[in-house]
Amino acid sequence: MPRSARLTDALRGRRKAAALLGAAAALAAGAGTASAAVASSPSQHAPVQHAVTVADVSHEHVQRAADERRAPVARQSAESARRGVAPARPYEIYDSVTPSAIPAGHEEATYADGPFAVSPSAVAGKQVLWIDTNGSDPHANALDVEPGDVTPTQAGSWAAQKLHADPSGQAIVYTMKSEWSAAQTAVRTAVPAAEQSHVRWWIADPTGVPHMVPGASATQWYWGSNYDISTANPGF
Repeated sequence: MPRSARLTDALRGRRKAAALLGAAAALAAGAGTASAAVASSPSQHAPVQHAVTVADVSHEHVQRAADERRAPVARQSAESARRGVAPARPYEIYDSVTPSAIPAGHEEATYADGPFAVSPSAVAGKQVLWIDTNGSDPHANALDVEPGDVTPTQAGSWAAQKLHADPSGQAIVYTMKSEWSAAQTAVRTAVPAAEQSHVRWWIADPTGVPHMVPGASATQWYWGSNYDISTANPGF
């Protein structure tokens, strides 16, 4: 997936709602305590948001280290959330090294590691598809197989590790049409036959027109300066 320098992004805040009406009447009727109506707090798995400035380089370094320690939990949580709300029809995924550049209302994908790694705190509260660019993170949702990142032969071992850690999950492999065959061969060799149906193929074919490459579960059809766009089938 093409990458270029981006502006720093603003962190999205969370809204809380809390309403407690007729507490005295509820207590009189024996309906329960008023405390049961208090709004719940954010998920314990959601990473804490931090404001980071360009000038505060030392703080950025310390915070990135802390985020990396939490990253596997954040990625697993995001993957579980994505499974629970899988669209019933094809939908679009926008991927970018700067999530704030993605228009609101779209499913987002961004990078878990490598030179363009995004901090989990930058996408707190969102359902994100995390992309592993070097094959070191089987907790990520997808693997980036293209020149400069992971080779097709490494796709098999990554998919096998991911499905071993989460047999009921799925392993998404992103690659170019030209490298798809080699990546498929590696996956068939490394992944047990019973688990190969859990592998999803995300194929780059940047024609600029929405379409689906036959045999793929998602197709990246647009490459832009701020983000790329893919169309994904239900269950991707």
